[in-house]
Amino acid sequence: MIQRRTIGIVGIGNVGKAAAYALFNQRLASEIILNDLDHKRAEGEAMDLMHGQMLVGNVTARAGHYADMADAQLIVISAGASQKSPDETRLELLERNVRIFEQIVAQLDEHAPGAMLVVATNPVDVLTYVTQELSERPAERIIGTGTLLDTARFRALLGRHYGVDPRSVHAYILGEHGDSEVPIWSNASIGNQRIKEGPINDIAFDEHAMQQLFENARDAAYQIIERKGHTDTAIGVVIARIVRAVIEDQRSVLPVSVRANGAYGIRDVCLSLPAVVGRHGIAGRVTPTLSTTEHEGLQASATVLKESREGVTV
Repeated sequence: MIQRRTIGIVGIGNVGKAAAYALFNQRLASEIILNDLDHKRAEGEAMDLMHGQMLVGNVTARAGHYADMADAQLIVISAGASQKSPDETRLELLERNVRIFEQIVAQLDEHAPGAMLVVATNPVDVLTYVTQELSERPAERIIGTGTLLDTARFRALLGRHYGVDPRSVHAYILGEHGDSEVPIWSNASIGNQRIKEGPINDIAFDEHAMQQLFENARDAAYQIIERKGHTDTAIGVVIARIVRAVIEDQRSVLPVSVRANGAYGIRDVCLSLPAVVGRHGIAGRVTPTLSTTEHEGLQASATVLKESREGVTV
């Protein structure tokens, strides 16, 4: 008997649409259910995807409501409010998103309690924590996309710098998906050679160039938004990577937003740490040895995230 794979997406804005396209194009689901307050928009996106079915294969996309997601193995949450005006504070925007998530999580707990949840809405670390607080399902079955996108950008830039396939680069950005994130240089490597011990491919390690490269990865969203108004394509692929790890039970080690359990002296906050991702969500943790600077940076990032949710009621 062929096992059907049903994936739901709540919020069909730019990110939700990109995720749906990546899932559809990679044939990661038998059925993709698109849920949005604007039901007609969800219908239009589903129709558009289905017109490519002949070229992709027998993957079904349709608009649906929460009750239609009862059999979903995994549900992506990419819904959220946008800034109303330049005068709206970050805290006010976060408070509005928390209220939206209260409604979404209540519906998902009622109609799809067995599904794993992947949070993609920003600020992703805080909203992952909020979702875990709101939902009745185990925290291990609720993760955020975290710094997997930042890490992908980081490795792409390192691969370009050293003239190698980014898939041969092993390096992480951890902590907040945001300004306080931390590049982990101490064990970053290419072909099992530490980058800091260079040269690699006849290119010596240059601390200034590496700092600039990290900043380009960290600030990439600002640069993209300045040019096209939003980011969507790469995060769609990131969501598909997480979905694949779950539905294929790959037990892949990915830097995703999880509840810290005391590693590096950090608790009661969600931030990105290397985690083993499989069918049941977070199946384990990996705790690489960090330099003193990296350790302190990760703790500072956790502090930033805790402070950012102060004043928010859940």
